[in-house]
Order: sequence, then C-alpha cells, then structure tokens
Amino acid sequence: CIKELIKVDQRFVPDKYGYSLYVRPNFIGTEPNLNLKYSREALLYVYLSPVGPYFPRTVKLCANSKEARAWPGGVGNYKLGGNYAPALRPAMDVVKRGYDQILWLLGDDHYVTEVGTMNFFVFWINDLGEKELVTAPLDGIILPGVTRDSLLALARKWGQFKVSERKITMPEVVKALAENRMLEAFGAGTACVVCSVSSVFYEEKDYAIPVDPEDPDAVFGPLTKKLRDELLDIQYGKTPSAWTVPI
Repeated sequence: CIKELIKVDQRFVPDKYGYSLYVRPNFIGTEPNLNLKYSREALLYVYLSPVGPYFPRTVKLCANSKEARAWPGGVGNYKLGGNYAPALRPAMDVVKRGYDQILWLLGDDHYVTEVGTMNFFVFWINDLGEKELVTAPLDGIILPGVTRDSLLALARKWGQFKVSERKITMPEVVKALAENRMLEAFGAGTACVVCSVSSVFYEEKDYAIPVDPEDPDAVFGPLTKKLRDELLDIQYGKTPSAWTVPI
C-alpha cells in the first residue's frame, strides 16, 4: 500500500539532495464515545509531506533535569502523541532563551537520554583511552529509531572505533569536555538524519562542544558528516544496500 501511495504522489518527492518525502503512519481511535476507556474502533492512515534539512546548521542545547520526557515504566519508547505533547512547552521555553532543543536528563545522576525528539550520540575518548561512539541503550525510555539503528550498524561495520549502547551521565560529559576527550556530539532522527551539537547549557553554564577543529564554519563534525553522507547515499540509491526498497 505504501508503495502504491508513493507512486500516486510521486510528484511531491523532492529532487534536491538532502530533501525527502516524509512518510508518517497514524493510528487513532474513532469510536463515537466520550467515556474514559480504550477505543474499539480505529483508523490507520498515512500522510506524506515533502521535507528539507531539519537543522541546516549546528544546534545549541539546553539540558533539562527538572522535567522528564520519559521515565521507567512509561511509554517513552513508543511513538505516541502523548510522548510529544508534554515536551512542547519546555521546548518553546528554551527556544525563547536562544537554544534549539532540550537535552533531556533523567534522575539524580542526570542520565543523558534524548535531545528533543532525537536520539543523542557522543563520540569521545573514554576513560580507557578508546575512541568510542556511545548512545543510550534501549531500556524502555529511549525511542528505538531506525536512524539510530542504521548509524550504529554503519559504525560497527567500519570497525574503526568502539560502538556502545550504554548509559552516560551529564557529569561524565562535563568531565570529558574538561579533559579534552570530547570529539563531537550529534542528534539523530528520521527528519533530521543527523545534526551536530555545538553547545550545551547545563547548571547555569554553557559548554562548547567540538564540531570540527579544522573548520570553524563546519555544520557537521567529521564523524557526523561521514555517517550522514553514507546514510544519504544509501537512501538516494548511490550506494547499493539491502535497506533500500525501489519503487
């Protein structure tokens, strides 16, 4: 059905590199009843929308440990409207302060979970002296994004550095920055693909995140750009892959 839908609306598929046709399935209850209970009737539908680069620049984050996007025992690992609505007001608040997105922290140890509605990645030299790409594990809080999974698969295929899915905390990030072990950080998601992070505001202080030391005007860090280019080449059919579905 999706293939046929895209064939019908193929005139809306952008022809510029970095642009795409966003495909979003939706599932809503439609039973004509106002009682507080699950719906016994529902509608599954799909909408399409041409989209461009989500963040055509680096992003500035504001860490938030006072409010939670998701929590243990909740439904933060599912694509539900209820996961997004409570985060809209805090997100608008940080935009008014000059930041782009929230870096969501959880618990007393300030566990780094997600950035806005994106998965968050850090590329650093860890405490053992290893280059490591790390993102939060799928522990029931984190959305199992297909872009997240794709980037992890690409990085593991290269075999050039350690790739981990494990919990990291904001104090660990601050420590790595102080010790010049932070190489770059980025968010990843369906719409943006990847976007480099250039700063994080945390506990009344702005911390600069390296992007590309050799190019002060760079929009992407070296690893972020490599991951983005390889993934886009697969998406646009330049690189053959079992991930692509020709239509």
